[in-house]
Amino acid sequence: MCAILWVLYGAIFTLINTQRSSASILEKLDADPDLSQFSFMVKNNPEAKFTLEYKSVTVFAPINAAFQKYPKPIDESQFYLTLYHMGSLAKTTDQLATMTHINTELEGHPPLWITTKSDPNGNELYVNNAKILQDLSNIKAKNNGKEQVVHKIDEVLVPTTSPRTLASGLAKPNALDFLSQFETLDINPYRVRNFRQRVQQLQKQDVFRNMGTHTFFIPIDEGILHSDLIDNKTIDGHLIPKKVLFTAPTHRDIAFETTANGDNLKVYITFFQEPNDKTEAVYIKSETRVGDARHSPGVVISEIVKPNIPVENGVIHLIQKPLMVVDTTVNQFLQEKGEGPLSRFVEAIADTGDLGKDFLRTIERARTITLFAPSNAAWNRGTIKSVLGSPERMQEILYLHLVVDERLTKDQIMKNNKRQVYQAPTMNAGKNLYFNVATSGDDSVLTVEGGGVNATVIQANIAATNGIIHIIDRVLGVPYTTVYDKLQQDPMLNETFHLGSFGDFNAQLNNTKKKFTFFVPRDKAWADARLIQPSTVKKLFMRELGYYAQQILQRHLVESEVPYTMERLVKLTTNKTNSATRVPRKEVELQSLRSTLRISVEERQNHTYVIHWKGNRIPVFRPNVECTNGIIHVIDAPFLQEDDIRVIRDSGVGIFLSSNLLMVLLVKWLFL
Repeated sequence: MCAILWVLYGAIFTLINTQRSSASILEKLDADPDLSQFSFMVKNNPEAKFTLEYKSVTVFAPINAAFQKYPKPIDESQFYLTLYHMGSLAKTTDQLATMTHINTELEGHPPLWITTKSDPNGNELYVNNAKILQDLSNIKAKNNGKEQVVHKIDEVLVPTTSPRTLASGLAKPNALDFLSQFETLDINPYRVRNFRQRVQQLQKQDVFRNMGTHTFFIPIDEGILHSDLIDNKTIDGHLIPKKVLFTAPTHRDIAFETTANGDNLKVYITFFQEPNDKTEAVYIKSETRVGDARHSPGVVISEIVKPNIPVENGVIHLIQKPLMVVDTTVNQFLQEKGEGPLSRFVEAIADTGDLGKDFLRTIERARTITLFAPSNAAWNRGTIKSVLGSPERMQEILYLHLVVDERLTKDQIMKNNKRQVYQAPTMNAGKNLYFNVATSGDDSVLTVEGGGVNATVIQANIAATNGIIHIIDRVLGVPYTTVYDKLQQDPMLNETFHLGSFGDFNAQLNNTKKKFTFFVPRDKAWADARLIQPSTVKKLFMRELGYYAQQILQRHLVESEVPYTMERLVKLTTNKTNSATRVPRKEVELQSLRSTLRISVEERQNHTYVIHWKGNRIPVFRPNVECTNGIIHVIDAPFLQEDDIRVIRDSGVGIFLSSNLLMVLLVKWLFL
């Protein structure tokens, strides 16, 4: 009896599956609740129903969520879109992955472009800018002997043409058709007359007419301030050849060659987005790496204001302003668009009131400048909120990001940094910026430190008529690390951090309930000390003698209620002999973790500092590196003397003793 039931169940299951597989594509669309919107459009378009009845097709079916993002209501005026979602011949996702395009059933058969995007979790497949939901795709059927397949997608496909343009004979436009007949297309509210006029004047129509697979960037009229700066090579710099790049499937921060590239000119284009930007705006970065007499090296950033316009020979993106053209000042760049990559920086300047206006006037009046501008994401970090309400503190921070009378490109900074750590004076009096370059193969990362904050340059060399802008990932001058973290992360303080790891010295530097002043020898200081005091330094860096390393470091560390800035130390160790002269006259006694540290500090005319300690003049390489629990002063020599560590040999065994410890033992012996 059980066997008969199992046979009966099997027969029913087979019958159901047979009926399911024999259902037409239209029936499957109608039965899928996630495709109800698209099914409604198909059923109301006679041409689409005829196509599904008699042709072999691939149907790209937008899910209902895709229609919720579509800006127009789904009514009779939109039913023509269904044929643009049907590709000639039935193709599975595996077959599509080997193709560049598939022609559609819309009049003129305009192509849909296929892109495979590499991903660590498996390749993604896109049709135009819509992602194919591969796990929900490859729904197959046969109708009148014709193979058919459905793929679900996450975005409605929109052709460049419309019923109105089709009636006028424009069925399959290429990029030149788009430019020439722009007014007949539904691309409101934008206009491209200025760029089109330059293309015609320079007879560059072939650039947009050439068949193939290309990506075109066309600036809108609003952003073209000086059309005479758009020349032949500039137009070439608006085309990426042999690649169709829609915004969704294109990887960010990958440079693509343009047709402007030649022996004497190298121009690359990159897609990028501001991290955590709620607007999801996509930007184009045009980088002239090798310039000529008319095209200076540098970066121009332009927002894509209308992306992903498909044409017969590729895709067009309308952009906010021309690429390669440097025709704005730094101030104009900062304020040219409300939601740009530096909009939060502009807000912070405005919120500083009159002091912020003074900052902008300083930028405008300077002959040339270099501005290190924090990205939008940089202003979201927690410690920033503590200073936003103080205009005076914000003024100090703003000027810390500004270098005047120098146009410092990334290459120039790297060149200056080759033999020594490059310093650039800022408009925050007495405060310098310090640079470090980390290189891996052909890639190099530039970091800048100011006011104890180390920031990475995430976008270099944005060119302006009066300077250079570098976008950085942190706000300088607002500390976010403890003394421990700073010591661990700073590439020029590795030796001191290593020395502190011999015992438990480093651990205390994480204590946020204390305030430290730490005089930290930089790596070069230890390298120089090895030449001057080779034996002492060698013993000091022997891990088995970690006790003595801690003793020496304790001499460099002061704990107090308020950390000692260099300015404060100068005041404490200087007498005013008259109104015009200041001379060092005394030492200040600082209670270090190892007895008393006696020093005096002088400020030189160039606003650098020198520490006087036991007859030694020790330059301060980086003063006032602020941390959340104190201040670091990076110095050019350790507080170390030759007799700080001595060797006593007994029975062939070497024992190392500091001179202070040796004295204690000697006194005890005398009193025995």
